[in-house]
Amino acid sequence: MATTSDSSVSFDQTDTRSDEMNSTIEQWIDDLVAGVDDAQASEEFQEWLDIQSRFHDYSYRNTLLIKRQCPGATRVAGYRTWQEEFDRHVREGESAIWIWAPIITKQCPECENSPSYHADSDCAYDETPPEEWSEGLVGFTPAPVFDVSQTDGEPLPELDTEATGEADDLVAHLTAIADDLDVTVRIVPEGEWTHGEARGIYQRSGFAETRPRIEVRDRENDADLARTVIHEYAHALLHCDVDDATERSKREVEAEAVAYVGGRYCGLDTSGSAFYLASWGADDPDVVRDRLKRISRTAEKVIDLLETVKS
Repeated sequence: MATTSDSSVSFDQTDTRSDEMNSTIEQWIDDLVAGVDDAQASEEFQEWLDIQSRFHDYSYRNTLLIKRQCPGATRVAGYRTWQEEFDRHVREGESAIWIWAPIITKQCPECENSPSYHADSDCAYDETPPEEWSEGLVGFTPAPVFDVSQTDGEPLPELDTEATGEADDLVAHLTAIADDLDVTVRIVPEGEWTHGEARGIYQRSGFAETRPRIEVRDRENDADLARTVIHEYAHALLHCDVDDATERSKREVEAEAVAYVGGRYCGLDTSGSAFYLASWGADDPDVVRDRLKRISRTAEKVIDLLETVKS
């Protein structure tokens, strides 16, 4: 692969920044697709998952940008945010990490453009003046952020990690969010398990059930039990409409990736996860982009619900 784990990029030139940010994302995905049979591809993928676990509410495009510019980043914020909210200051000479920030402004109800773009478009909407339009997302713009390692100042407040290291609490939290995910979950005692060596199973809703069902084999290792619950949740959320047998191994990577991100975010050691990216070898870059987006959004959904249960 052209990209390596110890390489980084920068976007210093204002006039080419947007194009370079886009091309960097596309090149990383192209390289990943081209190298799925190579161990380096799996390493690159796992490094991206590490970043995604730290920034679970960021889009896959932004976590890829962070990975390529500052692989060791753990917490990023804008220059003024560090000053005003954390009493920390970006050190002189530090280079910004560029990500995509949403542009929220008045939006034409018809063409969904901002007033200035609407004026230059062929849209004929004129029922209400621009000052009465509602605000909405009209695009994205490069925005500079900095990692905490680039700042000095007051110590950051300690961030709660899920279950404070007690995985049994995490299992309870995970089962508590089943209704919000519209999934039925059951932790099955070891003596009642009838699915062989499988640690968990996912079953699509059938005639007698209205929503997907997962079963997870109970065990003494609560951390692994929690990871398995997240893995099966991912199947229920992502794969309810999959009938193609050739997709099975590909979707296993997706589910395991969601479990990896969720587990890492919750303070679990999920380094034993294995990602057989060679199963994605027949996919074109657009399909891989879709897979990365699905992984990112599903992990975010599970993590956000866990935070709600804890609060």
